[in-house]
This record gives sequence, structure tokens and C-alpha cells, in this order.
Amino acid sequence: MTLANHEELLHAAARNNAAWCAAVCGGGEFTADAWTSVRRTPPYYPDAVTLSRDVPAAALAAALDTDSPGCSVKDSFAVLDLAPSGFEVLFEAQWIHRPAGASAPAGTAPPALAWSRVGEAAELERWEAAWDGGSGSGLFHPRLLTVDIAFLAGRDAGGRIVAGAAANVAAGVVGVSNVFAAEGVGDDEAWAGALAGIAERWPGLPVVGYESGEDLRTAARHGFAALGPLRVWLHAA
Repeated sequence: MTLANHEELLHAAARNNAAWCAAVCGGGEFTADAWTSVRRTPPYYPDAVTLSRDVPAAALAAALDTDSPGCSVKDSFAVLDLAPSGFEVLFEAQWIHRPAGASAPAGTAPPALAWSRVGEAAELERWEAAWDGGSGSGLFHPRLLTVDIAFLAGRDAGGRIVAGAAANVAAGVVGVSNVFAAEGVGDDEAWAGALAGIAERWPGLPVVGYESGEDLRTAARHGFAALGPLRVWLHAA
């Protein structure tokens, strides 16, 4: 991978993630420097995703609603200092990349569950219940069931969703996120099934995402390499 390609992939990963956030949050505004939402975003989703290393930190913070709790910024290049604007680092992670057409690494077991794409609203509710332990938050609206987004579900012999992931196409890459597995299933099954589903639907595109800790190590077992760091800031109000 040349430096130019590496930089292009890094920016594509950030823009893809911003597109996913915009879809889940139902809007927001894109500029050359960032995607932002002027209204509070749902849980787990930032109020801004930077798309450039050159975004002015103070101006970005000033454009957000920091008066109500929960304002957060995804610093896609881990370069901003948002502390003067009242933010604290919530967590750090690594952007990851898997080349288009990559085969499963040697020693990786093929998916054991029955995997398919979620196709209708009631099924999406069941997917979300499996993902969040049944809290029924309604985070993922049926409007997300489009050609550019796939909720992938792994089902056991009884048809129960016990693993899954979300995937979206934007910026010439496929973003994978929200990878989960029920107790006793194993994260390797979730990654193997999700990647098989992505390869079947979008065979010619590289796959990107971000992970940290053990999830990052699991992704590496499935052929991902690190692209660069990101940092999520949370306003301390």
C-alpha cells in the first residue's frame, strides 16, 4: 500500500463513517472539513465527524450544541485539542482496512450460522433487540433499509438472531460497524459471517471500520490492518 493510497483510504474511512452517522441520525450538514449535526444525536453517535486534519477546533466546537449533555466529536485523525472548549477524551481507536477481494486468513473458520440481510422493519427490530440486549431503543429506523446499507443477521438453528453487523457503502468503500455476537456464539463467527455477506453483496470494494482493544485484535485475525488513530471527545458539561 503506497502512502497516497493509505491516505486516500484513511479519508474514505472517515467519510464513510460520517455518511453512516448522517443516515442513522437522519441528516446533518457536510462541509469539506466535517459532518455536523446541530441537534443532539442519538446515543452512541457523535455530533460531528471530522473529514480533514485542518478543521479549526474552536470553530467546530462553537457550531455544536454543547449546552445539553452528551455532545461528542469524532476526531478522525486524532489531531484536535478540544480541551479548551470543554471536551474530554472519551476513547481512542484505530481505523482499519481490509482489501477488496481478500480471502479469509488461513485458520479462520467459515461461518457456522445461517447469514442473511435484514429485509423488513419487523426483522430490523429483532436485529436491534439482539444487538442491544432487548432494550428496544428504536435507534435504527426502517428508512435505513436501503440499497447502500445492509443489516446482516446470523441465525441459529431455531431462526433466532444471535450475531450480526451493519454495513454501508459510501466514499468508495464499505464500512462495517456494530458487530455483535450473543454469549456462546463468539466474535469470530460474527466477523466471518459479516465479511462473507459484505463480499457477496459488494465484492469489488475494500472494507473499513474502526475498533480498539480485543475487537481490534479480532478484526486483525480476519484480515484487517490498521490505518491510523481516531479519538472521540465528549463535552464535560
